[in-house]
Amino acid sequence: MTNIGFIGLGTMGRPMAGHLLAAGHRVLLHDVAPVAAELITAGGVACKSAKEVAEQADAVIIMVPDTPHVEAVLFGKDGVASGISKGKIVVDMSSISPLATKEFAKKIEALGADYLDAPVSGGEVGAKAASLTIMVGGPERAFGTMKPVFDKMGKNVTHVGANGDGQTTKVANQIIVALTIEAVSEALLFASKAGANPALVRKALMGGFASSRILEVHGERMVKRNFDPGFRIELHQKDLNLALEGARALGLSLPSTAVAQQLFSSCAAHGGKAWDHSAMVRALELMAGHEIAAS
Repeated sequence: MTNIGFIGLGTMGRPMAGHLLAAGHRVLLHDVAPVAAELITAGGVACKSAKEVAEQADAVIIMVPDTPHVEAVLFGKDGVASGISKGKIVVDMSSISPLATKEFAKKIEALGADYLDAPVSGGEVGAKAASLTIMVGGPERAFGTMKPVFDKMGKNVTHVGANGDGQTTKVANQIIVALTIEAVSEALLFASKAGANPALVRKALMGGFASSRILEVHGERMVKRNFDPGFRIELHQKDLNLALEGARALGLSLPSTAVAQQLFSSCAAHGGKAWDHSAMVRALELMAGHEIAAS
């Protein structure tokens, strides 16, 4: 597959598109903002609309913030649906509603194209390192075609089932991530308030059963007070909303997920919606009247 469209060139999309260019693909680019000069210099082709991208590309990748944005890219004025044709593939790598995904897939398939939902985990670091985890829902044949393309952007690529299953997997991922951030926050806050050095506590825990990628990366952020966003709180709030809305529809109770969402809401209420999601710890610090410090 030579011609690949990429719509949505923000924090995640820009490096992902860059990897495809580096791999030798012809990449058709579109974004609400001007396309980054670095992508054009690398050989990317700027397009005026999503329709233009769909007309020229064999497969169109979408990477935008939320469900309404995906819907607009697909079915809005000069959207992908107005330029797509039989035999092409549409891939949504955003994190959006599983239910909406199923409806989007039906509409695209009615036009003769295949649809994959392929949300990612790994954040900005993973996007830049081409080490993303990619969870794919949709037809096996389309997955087989796109797998070599996914491999240019990620290291753990899994076909998990039908359309919507990729997004369901991502929601499950975000539940685990949020609750683990909360657990690390409580642990390091407890250690610091008790008088121990949280940096050394974190180092010790990294060698035991409590070790995790979140303890490694976000635990360090908490100790060093670095909450510049890799993944913004407002985006994680969006993902947990999907989890809680889905739980209501399924008749489930997700109590710890609801608590994590409330902690994110507390951060947002204190001006932190654009903080990195590791800053959930700040909500707990406010309640404790104590801030984690390296010493």
